[in-house]
Amino acid sequence: MLVLFSLEEEEDYSRRRQYKCIQKQTVLEDEERIYKHSKNNTSMVYSSSSCSNYNIHHKTSPIISIFVSFLLVFSSTIPIVLAETHDHKNNQTFRPLEELQKLKAINAHLRKINKRPIKTIQSPDGDLIDCIVTHEQPAFDHPNLIGQKPLDAPERPHGHNPKGRVSESFQLWTFNGETCPEGTIPIRRTKEEDILRATSVNRFGKKISNHFRRDSSSSDHEHAVGYVMGEEYYGAKASLNVWAPKVTNQYEFSLSQMWVISGSFGEDLNTIEAGWQVSPEIYGDNYPRFFTYWTTDAYQATGCYNLLCSGFVQTNNKIAIGAAISPTSSYNGGQFDISLLVWKDPNHGNWWLEFGSGLLVGYWPAFLFSHLKDHATMVQFGGEVVNTRPSGFHTPTQMGSGHFSEEGFGKASYFRNLQVVDWDNSLIPLSNLKVLADHPNCYDIQGGINSVWGNYFYYGGPGRNVKCP
Repeated sequence: MLVLFSLEEEEDYSRRRQYKCIQKQTVLEDEERIYKHSKNNTSMVYSSSSCSNYNIHHKTSPIISIFVSFLLVFSSTIPIVLAETHDHKNNQTFRPLEELQKLKAINAHLRKINKRPIKTIQSPDGDLIDCIVTHEQPAFDHPNLIGQKPLDAPERPHGHNPKGRVSESFQLWTFNGETCPEGTIPIRRTKEEDILRATSVNRFGKKISNHFRRDSSSSDHEHAVGYVMGEEYYGAKASLNVWAPKVTNQYEFSLSQMWVISGSFGEDLNTIEAGWQVSPEIYGDNYPRFFTYWTTDAYQATGCYNLLCSGFVQTNNKIAIGAAISPTSSYNGGQFDISLLVWKDPNHGNWWLEFGSGLLVGYWPAFLFSHLKDHATMVQFGGEVVNTRPSGFHTPTQMGSGHFSEEGFGKASYFRNLQVVDWDNSLIPLSNLKVLADHPNCYDIQGGINSVWGNYFYYGGPGRNVKCP
């Protein structure tokens, strides 16, 4: 039977074929890379591709059978075990089968979360921003969302009066004037090296499970936060200034965010989170980046950052979650702050996120949660760092601006105009804000209230100093 294709259908078919070929080529390149990494990498290198129709030209050879045979013989008869020595670097065993297995797992995960783009934008910071058809984003891999499309925007909370609109060029990837078309969303492409920095493929894009502890003697996560609790909360709003704090190593981070919380601080903790963070482990650099997070089991198995799993549904084509923020605040200079609003849609129960004045980012579906299906029991605002105690001392990783709260405006980091959403979907001021710094000699916090900023606080610090050894 003869099947006729329109030009548009033929181009789409060709594009899909090319995308699959590129994915296949990636796996072959991984096999080639492992082969090169073997002890005898000075000999010939094999590569194979069936994608020559798309100008991907490589020498062809039966790589899989040769490579597997090589590894079986190599691993069973000639294990590369370096001589035992007191030097840790010389006391390692190269295991090519394990390395290949790891790379295959990484590439399988990359194919799962990196969807086929209709356009790709190169950011000045090196990021690749893919424009993905809205209903093909990772969230719609979830069984409860397969075949669906994003919901329309709900009614904003009463008393929410956005003044003007936030600049739509507050992220580096938009500086060249390119944008994603309507009907798509921008997603920061995850690269192999991003996953390699994580402790495992399964833990990539996730927080560690003990990060919410408040035991200052044992937890490596340190906080300076303002919080309210004891009532039913259906959302929260705040403005916070953005800085680029120095982070000592890739195993630490510094963030400023808002937490909407329900459940106990055991295994059933539910959180919704949004803010900015500097995290070399996740992003590979020290840029402050807009982020989201969620969990429904105290950071154990569920949830993730940004769009790195099926969860948050993005609806906006102008904001890339996980992309670098610019400009940032400067000491004794200009201050750049962002506003965040999280609230529960009273009709459908989904939790929505708004950035700035009117830019609706998307929503966390209600079915993701257990306790947050009803309401939150606590709201937190503030900063958090990881202290790995490099060289046996407290980390010099900065929180916020890297300066203590007493220095005030233009020098210290702040949260201002703190509000919560009540049962009637109305924004109201906080009535009982409490502040806490679990290591006040390293990072501290001071709260206040006035007619312009409402409830506010300054927070942050330099980390290691004379009083914080």
